[in-house]
Amino acid sequence: MRGDAMVDSTEARELLLISGMSGAGKGTASKVLEEFGWYVVDNLPLSFLDEFLTGLGNTEDQPDRLAVVVDTRSIGFDTHIDDLVARVDGDPNARILFLDASDEALVSRFNNVRRSHPLQSGGGLIDGIERERRILEGIRGRADVVVDTSALNVHDLRHRLETPFGDLGFDFHLTVESFGFKYGVPVDVDMLLDMRFLPNPHWVPELQPHNGREKPVRDYVMADDSIEEYLRSAETMIRLAMHGYRREGKRYMTIAVGCTGGKHRSVAITEALAGRLSGLGSVDVHIRHRDLGRE
Repeated sequence: MRGDAMVDSTEARELLLISGMSGAGKGTASKVLEEFGWYVVDNLPLSFLDEFLTGLGNTEDQPDRLAVVVDTRSIGFDTHIDDLVARVDGDPNARILFLDASDEALVSRFNNVRRSHPLQSGGGLIDGIERERRILEGIRGRADVVVDTSALNVHDLRHRLETPFGDLGFDFHLTVESFGFKYGVPVDVDMLLDMRFLPNPHWVPELQPHNGREKPVRDYVMADDSIEEYLRSAETMIRLAMHGYRREGKRYMTIAVGCTGGKHRSVAITEALAGRLSGLGSVDVHIRHRDLGRE
């Protein structure tokens, strides 16, 4: 966060803006971040934010990691959000986390708790969701980390936030995630690799019941003549992207590896690619299989 009054007092403090769709899990994310040592402030009028940060910076016991929830509920959101995001963009110690979810997931969550959407007004629930999505489009596009919570439970969300916001011992955090195209493409990814060009073990009767973490399927997938060259090229692309992200001050990256069902090819390649990348210095590599077990 910039501002002449705050430069010296907040120089060493991490600042995180948490925003996102109503019902996407900002409250749950706030609790998780508190477990990670963040001091979380929710629903503060944005016109008071500069004054709050300045006052906090002048205290002896200011937190090292401060997270502020800003969304369409916040008083002054429309007036102050663009200026706030612009300031964060120029601060190497500040980041933005955006929580998103599909319209279907949001509708289901609001119906389950029997609540109306804060922007619903006289229209239907989906009208409020669409209105909020348009309002938040700008801040979502500027976010450092976007997490789609549509298919995540509390434990999954904690795991997703742990990589970029939990462990301070690594210079760069890299997540390699397998998924199935038939369940939808993840929205919170930086690079997508499509494994559907490989022979599908699903059509081999003795391999169909197994998954890409098991040796018979892994050996079948890795036996393809093109895969070694493909993995070398993918590793080169990822290294180049990581170099660029570091230059721009970004310390985390998600690689999505897809196949039809997210069970065989994508899982095997995710494991192989993560193994190649795990030897990089000061890089924390995390593996996630989004759709494994859904069939």
